Amino acid sequence: MAESAERSIWDSVIELTKEAQEKGSDPLLWAMQLSSYLNSAGVCVTLPSTELADVLVSYICWENNVPILWKFLDKALVLNVVPPMLVLALLSTRVIPSRLVQPAAYRLFMELLKRHVFTLKSQLNGMNYQRVMQSIDTVLQLSQIFGMQTSEAGAIVVEFIFAIVWQLLDASLDDEGLLANTSEKKPRWVTNPHDMEIGRHDNYDEKQTEHHERMQKFNTVMAIELIGQFLQNKVTSGILNLARQNMSTHWEGFIQCLHLLAANSSALRDAKVTTPEALLQLTSYTHMVSRESKLKSMQKFHDTVAIGPLASSAVLCNGASHSSLWLPLDLVLEDAVDSTEINARSAIETITGFIKVLRVINCTTWHNTFLHLWIAALRLVQRERNPIEAPRPRLDSRLCLLLSIAPLVVVDLIEEEESATLDETEYGSTNHWEEKIVPGKCRIDLVSSLQMLGDYKGLLIPPQCTVSAANQAAAKAMLFISGIDDGSAYLECISVKEMPTNCSGNMRHLIVEACIARNLLDTSAYFWPGYVNGNINQIPQCVPAEVPGWSSLMQGASLTPVMINALVSRPASSLAELEKIFEIAINGSNDEKISVAMILCGASLIWGWNLQEHTADFIIRLLSPPAPAEYSGSESHLIAYAPLLNELILGIASSDNLHIFSLHGLVPQLACSLMLICEVFGSCVPNVLWTTATEEKISAHDVFSNAFSVFLRLWRFNHPPLERRAGDAADSRPTPEYLLLFRNSHLESPGNVHQGQNKRRLSAVASSSTLHPIFVDSFPKLKVWHHRHLACIASPLSRLEETPVHQTVDELLKIMFTNIRKGSQSVHSVTSGSSSFSGTKDEDTLLRLKLPAWDILEAVPFVVDAALTACDNGKLSPRELATGLKNLSDILPASLASVVSYFSSEVTRGIWKPVSMNGTDWPSPDANLSNVEEQMKKIIAATGVDVPSIASGGSSTATLPLPLAAFVSLTLTYKASERFLSLVTPALESLAAGCLWPCMPIVASLWTQKAKRWSDYFVFSASRTVFLQNHNAVFKLLQSCFTATLGLNATPILSNGGAGVLLGHGLKSHSWDGSPGAPGVLFLHVYRYFKGTILIAENIISLLMDSVRAIASRGLPNERLEKLKKLKTTKNTMRSGEVSLAAALLRVNLVASLGASLVWLCGGLGLVRSLFKELLPSLFISSHSSKLGGRSEGMIEMLQGYALAHFAFQCGAFVWGVDSSSMASNYHRKILGDHMGFIAGALDGKISHGYDLATWRAYVSRFLSLMIDYAPTWVLEADLDVLKRLSRGLRRWNKGELALALLGIRGFGAMGAVAELIIENEL
Repeated sequence: MAESAERSIWDSVIELTKEAQEKGSDPLLWAMQLSSYLNSAGVCVTLPSTELADVLVSYICWENNVPILWKFLDKALVLNVVPPMLVLALLSTRVIPSRLVQPAAYRLFMELLKRHVFTLKSQLNGMNYQRVMQSIDTVLQLSQIFGMQTSEAGAIVVEFIFAIVWQLLDASLDDEGLLANTSEKKPRWVTNPHDMEIGRHDNYDEKQTEHHERMQKFNTVMAIELIGQFLQNKVTSGILNLARQNMSTHWEGFIQCLHLLAANSSALRDAKVTTPEALLQLTSYTHMVSRESKLKSMQKFHDTVAIGPLASSAVLCNGASHSSLWLPLDLVLEDAVDSTEINARSAIETITGFIKVLRVINCTTWHNTFLHLWIAALRLVQRERNPIEAPRPRLDSRLCLLLSIAPLVVVDLIEEEESATLDETEYGSTNHWEEKIVPGKCRIDLVSSLQMLGDYKGLLIPPQCTVSAANQAAAKAMLFISGIDDGSAYLECISVKEMPTNCSGNMRHLIVEACIARNLLDTSAYFWPGYVNGNINQIPQCVPAEVPGWSSLMQGASLTPVMINALVSRPASSLAELEKIFEIAINGSNDEKISVAMILCGASLIWGWNLQEHTADFIIRLLSPPAPAEYSGSESHLIAYAPLLNELILGIASSDNLHIFSLHGLVPQLACSLMLICEVFGSCVPNVLWTTATEEKISAHDVFSNAFSVFLRLWRFNHPPLERRAGDAADSRPTPEYLLLFRNSHLESPGNVHQGQNKRRLSAVASSSTLHPIFVDSFPKLKVWHHRHLACIASPLSRLEETPVHQTVDELLKIMFTNIRKGSQSVHSVTSGSSSFSGTKDEDTLLRLKLPAWDILEAVPFVVDAALTACDNGKLSPRELATGLKNLSDILPASLASVVSYFSSEVTRGIWKPVSMNGTDWPSPDANLSNVEEQMKKIIAATGVDVPSIASGGSSTATLPLPLAAFVSLTLTYKASERFLSLVTPALESLAAGCLWPCMPIVASLWTQKAKRWSDYFVFSASRTVFLQNHNAVFKLLQSCFTATLGLNATPILSNGGAGVLLGHGLKSHSWDGSPGAPGVLFLHVYRYFKGTILIAENIISLLMDSVRAIASRGLPNERLEKLKKLKTTKNTMRSGEVSLAAALLRVNLVASLGASLVWLCGGLGLVRSLFKELLPSLFISSHSSKLGGRSEGMIEMLQGYALAHFAFQCGAFVWGVDSSSMASNYHRKILGDHMGFIAGALDGKISHGYDLATWRAYVSRFLSLMIDYAPTWVLEADLDVLKRLSRGLRRWNKGELALALLGIRGFGAMGAVAELIIENEL
């Protein structure tokens, strides 16, 4: 019944149309009558009507193909009686295939297309919009043709426009006989009458035929010009660009057809509106995202700022050049080598991530990127070219970073860039700022950066310890260009002084050699202008026939003592040499094995920068030797390797050597090897003695102690849980379990070709011992000790019952104190809550306990507790306590670790009374305490922080908590050695720093009396604790970092700010000889002791806002602030005011980078999470009153929003990276998603913000712009609904282009929303 009623309606429409046609009625009148009829009460058809569109088109094609009906149809479209896009879709399926026999209809169709397809905005919000688009999908079979199943109306609009243009293109190619030349050899769309059953008119006379041919040619030209209009129109070209981005396969076929048309079309050549070149230019414009032009404009911006032609801009540019934006890299490098902690993560990975982020943020080329890497690494070395004496990493670690780590970073960067070349060719790039990737360009830029590096003469001066290596590198190049091939062997035979010409080298020669060794450069670098001083015309005649060295070893020479000394003192020059020496270690005698250990841990590890990672790899392999094939013993095969293992452990035990392993990311693998050694030798009774290379006798206890002390330094074993802060990064507090998990993670994809070289290398090292994951359960003795160690830290010791441990405790106490009291005739019994001891004259107890080391370690906390309690009760003197503890560590040096742990936990508990450091019972610091105080004041003078009085005057004396006093006395009892101090010094500093003032200055004063050569180091350590006394001191330290970076505390003539002022210059800033310490160095040495990092992040944000205000007020006078907003940029230059504004923006970026770097250092991932989830939302929600006289739309407020955006973005980028390869986990998605949801809620009005409107708008706009331009991966992973909400909010702010870019990155999923945005805003 309903169908018949509907049929009756359309029959009435046809009758009405026929009647109007016969009368020749006015088309507009007909359309109005039709609309009135359909809206009448009895009909009630919703307009525009999809059914009516089909009725009218079917009526016209082809039985009523007369001009007046086309006019009727046009007016129906104008009055919105029928949906224009559906009518055009219906006509395209009928008219285009019949264009040869119906040329007039084809022309009229194109006229309708011109009038109505470019007015999409009016159709977007029409009634039945969704239904209309579904009808179009059905009519044109878009889902089947494009293979994209979507019901979203906006996406169908894109497909519709693309389909219409492609139909016109196929028709034009067919008309000119070019369709057979396409790759598909046939049209994608129905383009000729053979494909349809329509009436043909073959009875034309000659005149009519000629007229038809003219019309067909005219139509072909018109269709081509119409294609050009589609590509040129702002809205439709934007929609076609969406097709390019999201339908790449189809777009490629379309472009091929278009190029075929442009190259061969005679009609196009006859066209007056467009030309082949213009048509290709239009397609090129829609096909490309103009990355290169954007990069050039950004470079021009930075160049304009750097030039700063006006005097008014000079002050603003002070402290902020484009190069200063690389300040985070200086901080990361300095932190990597100055850290007293060993990091599990490779410095290569960390630095690579930072460089990728900074390159993106700074919009710079690879040339500038590499140049700034070399400059930052050279500055790192120059800051400590003459290092002070200290039990911490010194110059060797810095040279490792410059000459080994930095080249390996470049290797990973170039490898990734070259692999991305293919990806961009296939898929395009989503990073809008980047240069167009050109194969080989990255290596070319590396060469140019190293050539330009030669201009930095001051940075290239080699430290004294590298002068010989630099001269030899220069001599090697000179020998090469002189035609002497085997330069390395020749240099082994003679001294550089014997060379017939000047071979003075510098740090660039060493950098170039490092790059050549890693295939980044070839020997053509030797021919660079000015690289060497000339040729060698003659070879000295005094060259000996054979000199012990690596060359003679490769020729078969044996390992004589002279040869061993030569190999220990000279690094290997090739991997083959290292492999040769490793082969000797595997197959040689026991003596040869020990010799190889000495060689590998010598110059090849410390100064063999070109092969350093391979040397460290071989050392780790030797620390985990495989069991011999014929081995069948019950005990571990490692026992037989005791001398070799001990030699290797002693060889890597120095601070610099361990730091080299850390920088290369080998700490997890090293820890795994050491755990096994500890497990095996800690379970052995020391009945067997081995002889070392120095003729020293060692037992299982010695091997265990050496391995255990090195292992403990790989993680913060002595730090109580209270020090674990909410903002700690995951890898800043490693544990044995964590180190093993880190090691196991390297096994996940050892053969993954998409990984960088560094990760592949770590995978190979991890799998060299076993291909299976290793967990702490594999080391049961170590696991038990670790659990007891944690229990000792967490709570006081419980009373010890009668157990074997009790017997061990008694025996240890006898050994510790028998010699001390052997002149006494009485037995002194001392009882504590955990154990007791008696001191008697018993010669048998002088023998060492024949117990496994693990059993002794289990008893040590109880022993120390008993001794400390006895001292507290007056039954032991402080001197006896210190001597007894030293005796304990002599029994088992590894016991020192448990002593350190016990003292640390007891001081934290605060249950022991303080003791007077009076010089009688306990050592006195009074001799130089006042001198220490004066030096501390000078060191921190630049920060404005006052040093609380520490010198003891009058009758008052310095006091320390009893456990700390005992700990200090124990350390003073020992003969100072770096290996000993490397273990106890960090614990002593941490322990003293956590106590009340002035514990650390007192400890420093005592130690400067003990070891004067380390006095500078201990005074500086004491200076750091000043900032831990109250938060105001921390705030002032942070403030001094900001002012130093900007140069705000000095005149422009004296200071340019930046890294030089923040981190100091060379020895002057690190020797603490009376000069103020650089604030950045002070921060890097103290930030790990900060508690309450969220409060510190709040301070950083506050200082960031204050710095922006200072930047604006110094460089932008009040009367110019508002004028700057109105200035216009000319086409080729920037006006004076804009130069000032650009300079201000550059300095704002600088302080934002500094703030983000400080946040990353203080808390890593945890603090960045708190920043996005807590600090930034609360900042914007809270009420904030302007300090600028109520100017809510002022430039300063806008700059503050800009600064906050850069700060927040860089905080996230430093942690998560900016590309998919850096996004290590999915955790960041929730953090970013929540923050973007907060912004969307505020834009929706669901969340009210109390912050300044100008600041809020600047923050939102800039933060989203940074994500779009530099971290599109973040947008790709965001929730689409949130992005749509953000887009709507941006449109309300008249930021349609930003809204478009935000949605456009999401690809096909957001294509419909982007299309509608383009149409609505005519973008």
